[in-house]
Amino acid sequence: MANSALPQIGLGTVSDDPPEWTQAVRTALDIGYRHIDTAQMYDNEAYVGEGIRTSAVDRDDVFVATKTVYPDGPDRPEGVRDAIDESVDRLGLDSVDLFYVHWPSDVYEPETVLPQFDAARDDGVIGRVGVCNFTPELLDEAREILDAPLTAHQVEFHPLLQQDELLEYAQEHGHWLVAYCPIARGKVYDVPEIQDIAEKHDATPAQVSLAWLLSKENVAVIPKSSGEAHQRENFAAADLALDDEDIATIDSLEYDERIIDPDHGPWNW
Repeated sequence: MANSALPQIGLGTVSDDPPEWTQAVRTALDIGYRHIDTAQMYDNEAYVGEGIRTSAVDRDDVFVATKTVYPDGPDRPEGVRDAIDESVDRLGLDSVDLFYVHWPSDVYEPETVLPQFDAARDDGVIGRVGVCNFTPELLDEAREILDAPLTAHQVEFHPLLQQDELLEYAQEHGHWLVAYCPIARGKVYDVPEIQDIAEKHDATPAQVSLAWLLSKENVAVIPKSSGEAHQRENFAAADLALDDEDIATIDSLEYDERIIDPDHGPWNW
């Protein structure tokens, strides 16, 4: 299990082609990524794990995160520990560095589910506990129940959905806010202000979006890309230094465009 802190830029792996991730993960690790994010519901944990195991990069240098508990997941709240163990087995690893509660819905019963994450951590199967798609109220509840510190909260976060409340919460309580869909599935390319900033820096709108997120305290990003060119483009965003005016311009955007919006999302309750 890696001992390093969560790397600020990682690789998201959700897609409709699970087998592609063995090579895609190897490529990303060759480029320099050290944070790989997957999930039970992606049906690609075995392929992601193979990419990690067959990479030239030492396992101890790779921060591996996965997720369980979602509407089509374990059919019993008390079976979540089995689902955790099965994910680790599919990855072909002795342990994972961060394990998330994927959604606070359906079989998610905090008093039953969260202690199983604690137990897996106590047993050395997982290193850290995180949650995804929670509200501040659900975060409060989880923090009260968990023995483990909350390491990360993963949410959709990009210039068109600015998660100010959750970012403030993460900064106040000292956990990472991990941004998925950080380029809004390409919609940032249609924002004139982001286009102008990209032109100013000889960058792409995707890089500007990622650099804006990375400029925030306690924020990490996991852009999804299986192709080498886009992986390199995204990874280079870590070296793009936006100035205060650029950041203020993006901060002032007034969009409210959620890409991932299932009925079971707690914001729809």
